[in-house]
Amino acid sequence: MKLVRFFLAALCVLTPYLAFAQNKSQSTNSITRLGELVDQGNMEQAYELGKADRDSYGEAKFDLLFGIAAVESGHVGEGVMALERFVIENADNVPGRLQLARGYFLLGDDARARQEFTALRDQQLTADVEATVDRYLDAIRLRESRYSLTRGFYLEAGLGTNSNINAGVPDANINLPLLGDVLIASGGTEQADTVYQLGVGGYASIPLQAGLSFYVNGQADLRYNASTNNVAYDQNNYSLNSGLSWINDKHLVRSGLIFSYVDVGHEAYVTTSGMELEWQYQLSPVESVSVSNQIEQLSYAGDNQPRNANFVGLSFGYRRLFSQSWQPTLNVTLITGQQFSITGRDDLVPTTIGLSSDLSFTPDAQWGVSLGVVTINSQYGAADPLLGVTRNDTYNAFNAAASYLVNRNLSVRAEASLARNNSNIELYSYPRETYSMKVRYEFK
Repeated sequence: MKLVRFFLAALCVLTPYLAFAQNKSQSTNSITRLGELVDQGNMEQAYELGKADRDSYGEAKFDLLFGIAAVESGHVGEGVMALERFVIENADNVPGRLQLARGYFLLGDDARARQEFTALRDQQLTADVEATVDRYLDAIRLRESRYSLTRGFYLEAGLGTNSNINAGVPDANINLPLLGDVLIASGGTEQADTVYQLGVGGYASIPLQAGLSFYVNGQADLRYNASTNNVAYDQNNYSLNSGLSWINDKHLVRSGLIFSYVDVGHEAYVTTSGMELEWQYQLSPVESVSVSNQIEQLSYAGDNQPRNANFVGLSFGYRRLFSQSWQPTLNVTLITGQQFSITGRDDLVPTTIGLSSDLSFTPDAQWGVSLGVVTINSQYGAADPLLGVTRNDTYNAFNAAASYLVNRNLSVRAEASLARNNSNIELYSYPRETYSMKVRYEFK
């Protein structure tokens, strides 16, 4: 009987310890599995596993892994709380502090985000991490332009090829309505050439009061063909925008004047002037929508004056940042527009509707990649007086770009575009492929 009482007493003493050991073993297994899921990039599954493991809250390794999974899967608030617990005890841990800084940034807490990113710069960082920190600090600086003066300036040079600098038809033998088979002169068939590019631009934002600022930005894009036979197709584009920008909570409203000038072959081609109004709304830290309206006057020079028109455009945009590896960002824009002839030539002015979409991501802190598609339909307002057919074009393009950030100011960019314009009037159908390499230096 005494032996039985002894075992019962021993069991009472050991039971809490055995339960603790079992819970500890389960917790260790849970953290191990959590780490595996994070390493595999299964952030949503890792978040759900971590959220169910309340017993591990406060353990350093768990807080780090759960915080990363929560931030990357879009549960930013929970991730920040876990990472704050971790960083308090591990202030020198670069991955933890970097994730905490990103969490603050996604929550819109720029002050604390800048504090964490700046603190990271005081530590020994790899080139990738340093590039990531610089990118976020630049983004914060731009977001804070509503409160303080910001300005920037860049210079760019590039070299590329264009398979069809004159938008010419690929085959000189074409068939046209009413005219039948015709032979296009050599100047109307596609011409390929090497293209030299120069670019310069700048911007400034001046705060007037909290949330309200005056902005101005301008740029010039100069393209010269290598062959002297193609000087007539050199093209220079100049643009200048200025106006007011107002930010209040989740709303951003921008209203301003727009001006652009294009010359072709070093002679004036078209001048555009007008105004624009844009509204952006932040649905969440990772989603936003926008609506913009443009009213412009198109003034052509020389023989192109019959194209003079007024233009009204409306576009709707959606942007989504995915909190996954490589930080993919999706942009989708619906484009609509209508030109109104002021010379009575409705056959020269189109109604347009189109859709553009691009996906950008960062495989590495110093690398950026974007892929995009564009499709635009242009229905002209009246039949061509010579051909008796109303022109209807559909333009499709695939665009790709990859950029490498050499340092905070210097970047290299490769671009490619595969495009085709299809028209019910064969004279206006053409393919075009462009490839280029550019070097840009930004003065920040």
